[in-house]
Amino acid sequence: MKGIRQALRQSLAVKVILSTVLLSLSVILLAGSALNSRLSDGIRSVSLTSAIAESRFTFFNAQYQMLLSQGETLEERRQIIADLVLSATTKGVNEAQREMIFLKAPNGNKSAISFEMSSSMIKVSSVPAELRTKVQENTELQYQYGIASYTSGVKGNSLFVGERINIPGGGRYEMYLVFSLKSQTATLDLVRNSLFLTGLALLVLITMITWLVLRQVVRPVRDAARIATQFTKGDFSQRMKITSQDEISTLAHSYNEMAYSIEQQISRLENLSRVQQRFVSDVTHELRTPLTTLRMASEVIYNQRESFDPFVSRSSELLAAQIDRFEKLLEDLLEVSRFDAEVAVLEAVNIDVIALVNRCVRDFGPGENHNNALINVVCKDSSIHIRADVRRVERIMRNLLANALDHADGKEVVVTIVTTETEVAIGVRDYGSGLDESALIRVFDRFWRADPSRARFRGGTGLGLSIALEDARLHNGELDAWGRPNKGAHFVLTLPLIAGSSIQARPISITPKDFHQESFYL
Repeated sequence: MKGIRQALRQSLAVKVILSTVLLSLSVILLAGSALNSRLSDGIRSVSLTSAIAESRFTFFNAQYQMLLSQGETLEERRQIIADLVLSATTKGVNEAQREMIFLKAPNGNKSAISFEMSSSMIKVSSVPAELRTKVQENTELQYQYGIASYTSGVKGNSLFVGERINIPGGGRYEMYLVFSLKSQTATLDLVRNSLFLTGLALLVLITMITWLVLRQVVRPVRDAARIATQFTKGDFSQRMKITSQDEISTLAHSYNEMAYSIEQQISRLENLSRVQQRFVSDVTHELRTPLTTLRMASEVIYNQRESFDPFVSRSSELLAAQIDRFEKLLEDLLEVSRFDAEVAVLEAVNIDVIALVNRCVRDFGPGENHNNALINVVCKDSSIHIRADVRRVERIMRNLLANALDHADGKEVVVTIVTTETEVAIGVRDYGSGLDESALIRVFDRFWRADPSRARFRGGTGLGLSIALEDARLHNGELDAWGRPNKGAHFVLTLPLIAGSSIQARPISITPKDFHQESFYL
């Protein structure tokens, strides 16, 4: 049963053929049943009409012979009745078997002389009691279907036809003709078998026709599905074959045009992407040489700032700070170009996550933290060892801490670390200005800022969170974001204990415990 369900879900041909077979079977059964009923009624009607006509003639002849036998002796009258039984039960080659029974009516003449008689093949007790009652109460011919028992022990369906008859010197008697329905039953069986075989042949033919039609229709669909699968794998040269001019060929022609258009668009976009990546990479590398010269010159000026005028001294400090920021931007752009070109390499080593987080927190100490926000690390374990790229994990933590401190508004920042058997999660929660729900879908976009007009303590490049997400996914991990206006934000990094493995769950809920609403996962 499970295999049938799977075949129905996966194969259109099986579904259509099975539906057609079931519907055809229902139609054939209904039509066959109606036809069999009509034929059976017709055969029984013809047989009944013939039997009643023959019975009327036999009963009339018997009554006429009895009237003529009034002057005959008892033995002669018995012989006349015997001749009637013999003539009634004698059949030709193609005639059905008949039997005759003479029974004395219960309310007839009490004469001791009995003319009860029957053909030698049938038992008198075969006559249905209900039919005898009808014959005794009515002068008209009566009939009823029943089971005839024969002296040989054989039983068979039969038609009993009876009528009252007066025998001179004997009183009132009941005369019955018993017609065997063996030939009619055989005919009905033949009709039923013929209908069954015809229905079976029709069912097989309908199934074969349906299969042939489906083969012509489903084959192009399967070809289209195969070509679409090849498209998803990067093979854009596949096309559907066109061998006719029907509707399927029109579909194939449209499909091929669509495939060609998609191939052209993808090729154009790939070329544009390569040009953009090459441009960013080339510009980044080309700017490094003048940037190095500028840094060397700025360091010379910065080191001599105490001998300058206060305004010139302040300008040297601003120059050094902006060159640092420019260098950070170039590094981020170079890293982004590596991600776009899919050449980023993961150098996994064994690291202690807690030691790494504490080191990052110390680097964002009071001397660097211009908004005086405190960072509190919460973890039950003293050390958690994972296999990951230490440079990338540290960069993720620095980006998350810098982002939290920039928006903390002087309030506490809480770093929570939780581990399971398969993954480790690090949550960074601040209680500052927060994020609007509509901004969550863009928080990891490149160069996007929740509030561009906001004064920034650290002057970020707008690429930090985007690079952090790429670093997390390079480990097969995830970076989730939550935020509400004036309620702060919550970023949760989830990494497998071994880089490249899959994460099985989220040890830290993205929705903070102090704010129970729906979470948002990217």
